[in-house]
Amino acid sequence: MTTLTRPGRGYRPPAPLGGRPRSGRQTSIAILFLLPALVILLAFVAWPMLSALRLSFTNSSGFGVEEWVGLDNYVRVFTDPRILSTLGTTAVYTVMFTPTAIVVALALALLLGHPRLLGRGFFRTALFLPFIVSLAVAAFAWTYLLDPQVGLLNYWLRGLGIQLGNVLQDPNLAMPTVVLVAIWKSFGFYMVIFIAGLQEIPGSLYEAAKVDGAGPVRRFFHITLPQLSNTLAFVVVFAMISALQAFDQIYVMTGGGPYRTTQTVVMEVYQEGFKKLNLGLATALSYVLLAATLVLSLIQFRFFGRREEDNS
Repeated sequence: MTTLTRPGRGYRPPAPLGGRPRSGRQTSIAILFLLPALVILLAFVAWPMLSALRLSFTNSSGFGVEEWVGLDNYVRVFTDPRILSTLGTTAVYTVMFTPTAIVVALALALLLGHPRLLGRGFFRTALFLPFIVSLAVAAFAWTYLLDPQVGLLNYWLRGLGIQLGNVLQDPNLAMPTVVLVAIWKSFGFYMVIFIAGLQEIPGSLYEAAKVDGAGPVRRFFHITLPQLSNTLAFVVVFAMISALQAFDQIYVMTGGGPYRTTQTVVMEVYQEGFKKLNLGLATALSYVLLAATLVLSLIQFRFFGRREEDNS
């Protein structure tokens, strides 16, 4: 027969699931701590977004009297040939930038994650440094490097017998050039994220795969990629959002030209809102971009989430 022992005087029963219930005083203190941040978010995020949403249904120019036009601005976004061309250009930029940056970052992460590579820390730092530089500053530097008269890159290529020409004024080369500048600027950040994800993969999985005779390619597709699904989802969404918001290097290097071949949605928003003072159309285009970004992000998270469930 077992005897039950009574808990001592210092015994405290475990807290219920979800934590102990908070008192009214604790809740009030928590609200007071949150209040400054909430006020800032309401004043500088929520209110401007609501104001911009209201403007998207008007013909506001920022001056004079504005009129309510309903859905006219949104209809124009999907019917104006110039804006449709801008949407297509943004899609092309996104398709060129996102997979290329991710593949380059993942390849370098795999290379620099090898334990036998000498100077890994130096190479990681060197490749990450472009990310901390402002994209506008980097764009200015690349503009001078690519200058057909005084640019160092053209000078070196001429020494090899290669005439690069003015790529920023070439309708066929301007878009690849601004995409390459964006990749050079951002792949270091994605590389660091991938390195962190690779370090979380248990080494025992690779050892077991080697025992079973799996080569490097099979280990990559059956161990590395599935284990990196969450990291890959984050990088893909982050890179895609960055591509959809492309503005800095395009504004500095091409201004949307030549012949609007690098005119992205954000460039169109800037020109409509700040040059043409068509604030209604600019805000409507901004909300269309926001909606597209949210939809694509949700689709990608759902896709990667389903793959993770299948792998588990």
